[in-house]
Amino acid sequence: MPEENNGTLKIEDVTILREWISKQPHLPQNIHDMMLHRFLHTCHYSIEKTKVLIDLFFTIRSQAPELFSNRDVAQKSIQNCINAIDMVPLPKLTSKNYKLLLYRLVDPDPEKFTFADSVKTFYMVSDVRMLVEKEFPDGEVPIFDMAGMSWKHVTRMPLPILKKYMVYSQEAHPIQLKEIHLINAPIFLDKLMALMRPFMKSEILSMIHTHLPNSNTLFDYVPKELLPVEYGGSIGSISDLKEGWVKRVIDNKEYIMDETRWAVNESKRIAHDNKKQMFGMEGSFRSLSID
Repeated sequence: MPEENNGTLKIEDVTILREWISKQPHLPQNIHDMMLHRFLHTCHYSIEKTKVLIDLFFTIRSQAPELFSNRDVAQKSIQNCINAIDMVPLPKLTSKNYKLLLYRLVDPDPEKFTFADSVKTFYMVSDVRMLVEKEFPDGEVPIFDMAGMSWKHVTRMPLPILKKYMVYSQEAHPIQLKEIHLINAPIFLDKLMALMRPFMKSEILSMIHTHLPNSNTLFDYVPKELLPVEYGGSIGSISDLKEGWVKRVIDNKEYIMDETRWAVNESKRIAHDNKKQMFGMEGSFRSLSID
């Protein structure tokens, strides 16, 4: 990538992006500086790659309103999701400067699981993270504790919603994914992976590590001390960590509810904008129909 600098932010990079955004009337014009920095960091400070990521970020969101609109943390559907699922960014980075994130069911009742609301809540937390966190990790490592998950949960994951989630997370989510850990892997995991595999890039599949119930193999990758006390770690309890993140989301309620910040206006997209080129990159919108 010839446009990359040495991996650090330059003030002029943000200025260049601001000037470019001002000439893209379909894009939000009130993108926070911290978000621009995240976009740059994810793209290793390549200006041209960052421009593509920014447009994908807002364009895909606009085409998935069931995941990215009506994001009031006080509404019942979001509160139900918060109560049923732990979605907790962990506070300490690994020795490789990777961010750890933990996800698990609190209530295993599949009738209380709504996939679209879960994804919506997940990205609400993520958007607040991009705003309030001060560090810029060199990678992210999500840990999915699958204890309590049943095949009935899987049947409540509509394929169109799953597809939109997978496309956005792989094409437009401004993180550098490094590893994915599935702990307490259920007996139906192979069936679940068969369902998801058509939507997953090969490089993402290669990042997945599965860990059987009652095994300690996760600690071969993630130091135990960086985990909550429920997993033998020393960073505090999941409930305390979660409470802090719920408060951050509530404190930034107006920010995440302001839909002018999060969507494109296609009627204002410049006619000569070469969308075919933008979405013709390998694995992106060229072969995608998310409707």
